[in-house]
Amino acid sequence: MGGNDKAAPGAAVQGAGRVVSGVRPTGQLHIGHLLGALRGWIALQDKAECLFFIADWHALTTGYENTGKIAENGRDMLIDWLAAGLDPEKAVLFRQSSVKEHAELHLLLSMIVPTPWLIRNPTIKEQARELGLIQGDDEAEMSQINYGLLGYPILQSADVLIYRAARVPVGIDQVPHLELMREVARRFNRLYAEVFPEPQALLTESPKIPGTDGRKMSKSYGNAVFLSDSAAEVDAKLSRMMTDPRRARRTDPGDPADCPAFNLHRVYCTPDEIEYVTQGCTTAGIGCLDCKKIMIKHVNADLEPIRERRAALVARPDTAEYLNEILETGNERARTVARETMAGVRAAMALD
Repeated sequence: MGGNDKAAPGAAVQGAGRVVSGVRPTGQLHIGHLLGALRGWIALQDKAECLFFIADWHALTTGYENTGKIAENGRDMLIDWLAAGLDPEKAVLFRQSSVKEHAELHLLLSMIVPTPWLIRNPTIKEQARELGLIQGDDEAEMSQINYGLLGYPILQSADVLIYRAARVPVGIDQVPHLELMREVARRFNRLYAEVFPEPQALLTESPKIPGTDGRKMSKSYGNAVFLSDSAAEVDAKLSRMMTDPRRARRTDPGDPADCPAFNLHRVYCTPDEIEYVTQGCTTAGIGCLDCKKIMIKHVNADLEPIRERRAALVARPDTAEYLNEILETGNERARTVARETMAGVRAAMALD
């Protein structure tokens, strides 16, 4: 089904071509989100039947003690989505917690998933280590984390399977979650009845986008360039971005392969510009700031239309009503599919 078809997703036959994905509302979106996910979503909305959701329940997996910002973050994220180019006339945009069937399917799937499937998940281990919840790779340590985080892949499975999605756009780090999702679908179908298709990975070509300090770009690290940043803020942040440590002085030659800022050159600059800065870096022919300024002008040119659309959305006198209308429409369209799926699930499990 093409993205220009305005029919409700429930009209599709068994989710043929249906694409589902979501993002946790944990803060402002940055260029890592734009290049790693949003641009792919925007392209897909013209080619497939897409459902994209604000994963507010997933935000509780690591932020259950501080929930006050989740609703506000979700609103800001929706504005970023619209400003970047997602179109509610082409894709279904909705809030996870507004479709209660996600929770019901999560509960039922949790009954059939063996705990070792979750404990062995490498993505969960990595996240637990980043949060300081575990120290190493000892599976016994996993018993120390909350079920919400440990069971994250089951809720994620419910999020996708409830729409009988054919494809899920994911980065390479999310492939283990998708394979677990496929195992869950196979186990349910084997135990009860063939209800769920096995969703296929739609690998996104996510370029490596480091933050200004060279680590992965993240709001929590304080190293992000946000979609809402002004041109001056982008310039200031990227001008300070870490470069090859060998270039301690202007006259020291460097190697672009060891320069975090060069990853953005690869994304944004022309082949001629990349050749120029590579030559300038390795021979100390140009300084790091001169090099970064070439890239910064492209980043700002890319973000400028997004900034303009975002400012226009925020300036609307009916912004809150407009966003609510988009979500309510999307919520209802998503519920149509979710209710149909849950009727099949209950029948398969003889729960009706």
